[in-house]
Amino acid sequence: MTYLQAILLALVEGITEFLPISSTGHLILASHLLHISQTNFVKSFEIVIQLGAILAVVGMYWRRLFKQWTVILAGFLPAAVVGFLAYPFIKSQLIGNTQVVLWSLFLGGLVLLFIDKLTPRPGTLNIRSALIIGLFQSVSMIPGVSRAAATIIGGLLVGLDRKQAVEFSFLLAVPTMIAATGLDLVKSGWAFSGSEWLLLLVGFVGALITAWLSVKFFINFIKSHNFFSFGIYRIALAISFLLLTQ
Repeated sequence: MTYLQAILLALVEGITEFLPISSTGHLILASHLLHISQTNFVKSFEIVIQLGAILAVVGMYWRRLFKQWTVILAGFLPAAVVGFLAYPFIKSQLIGNTQVVLWSLFLGGLVLLFIDKLTPRPGTLNIRSALIIGLFQSVSMIPGVSRAAATIIGGLLVGLDRKQAVEFSFLLAVPTMIAATGLDLVKSGWAFSGSEWLLLLVGFVGALITAWLSVKFFINFIKSHNFFSFGIYRIALAISFLLLTQ
């Protein structure tokens, strides 16, 4: 991996992490286009830059993280259990699988086309609703599903409004991605060379700055728009990439 490739992947991560379009899916597709082999280091790099993006949310929402830590923890638990048990399978079989990404993007896009048509009974964010949202987040272990999309859909289905669902998705990302990054670093044994650590630093900082801007954009966007356009984008991306790679 070159430094230019690291910067490009960091930008992709920062822009897409909190949008319901799958940052992992975009990283896999970007790696494919940039001819970056899915080595163990590249897979670890993709997880570490996700942590950089997450720290943007910590900086913006740290007060709410402390205030709502109980419901955030409840929402985190289902994904923590699934992620811990399924980690070897996820990293060896799912991450880097282009076909899995394309199908997940396409099917998730279909869901986003119609999610705003549903009118569930208005609900509140409590332990029960957080657990349900956490179960939806567990599905995002499949690359291309999108952690943001899964948690936002879960939030809407338990009765949160768009802004509430989006912001809880941001908050829930913090423990989820910190745990995923920590687990990956432990499993890798911290066995990176000096140049690889520098690549990780470049990607980390790039993703943090870009994610900060992306979060601000998304919050403003969702105040007056629904998720239909994201569904269209996901479907168009999946079909276009499939046609271009035939």
